[in-house]
Amino acid sequence: MLEYQKTISARIAAQGIDGAASNGAQSIERAATLLLLVGRAGPSGARLSDLVEQCSLPKPTVRRMLLALVRAGLLDQDLETRRYYLGPEIHVLGTLASARFGIHSISLRSLVRLSQQTGDTAFLSVPRDVYSICVHREEGPYPIRIHALHAGDRHPLGVGAGGLALLAALPDGDVEEVLAANADVLADKYPPFSPSALRGLVQDTRARGYALNPGMLLSDSWAIGVPIRGSDGRPVGALSIAATESRLSPERQREIAPLLKKEACWIETRLNDTDIGEKPARVRRNHP
Repeated sequence: MLEYQKTISARIAAQGIDGAASNGAQSIERAATLLLLVGRAGPSGARLSDLVEQCSLPKPTVRRMLLALVRAGLLDQDLETRRYYLGPEIHVLGTLASARFGIHSISLRSLVRLSQQTGDTAFLSVPRDVYSICVHREEGPYPIRIHALHAGDRHPLGVGAGGLALLAALPDGDVEEVLAANADVLADKYPPFSPSALRGLVQDTRARGYALNPGMLLSDSWAIGVPIRGSDGRPVGALSIAATESRLSPERQREIAPLLKKEACWIETRLNDTDIGEKPARVRRNHP
């Protein structure tokens, strides 16, 4: 078998679009969910059985949806392992999107510096409506790693050090809108992060000068974070460092916080120079 014919999408491309008729329309939301699940599986790919379990849909339905995404080039399937991967069209779309969402590429140097200087894991998060999304994870040389957050993970604003840094950087009126919009999901999936608790965390963050997550998401997974602001003063991203509790004592927090702020300032300067920073949407109350 030729190397370029190893995957299903390569075969479909060779056969032509007419040879890959759709088995039926599927909802955009479910297709998007599958794309995200495959993307979060990382370089090892995603198994059909795992995807079925994660999205709670019948196996035949998931299979049809995956094949439709493969036909569109948005997913790929290795014919030997049967695992699914993000497809070539996702790479193209990501390249096109990078011109708008330049904060990721601009931040890479800062993330590497932070991870090497501290030895711990550095993260870049960006706001998406009333949520925070981790877009990059850079691991440092310290052998004990924190696995509470990975690229692609999404949490309500205020959850985690990066999300809390983003929330605390918003005006008070926007903070209240975010808390109202996320009230149901916070009560259902994030009990420690009630609106009243988040209000207190926001005040603590502003007074302290950086956000602190003292193991509220995962025991012994601590993190501190600072916002990255756009030219209008609104948060367009957040840098954070995660480590075990023993490595984020108050003394070490005071050592790391200036490093985070220095790199956030470095990124802000370059975002303003290039004018390609994130442009977060205003809060919508009726978020799905």
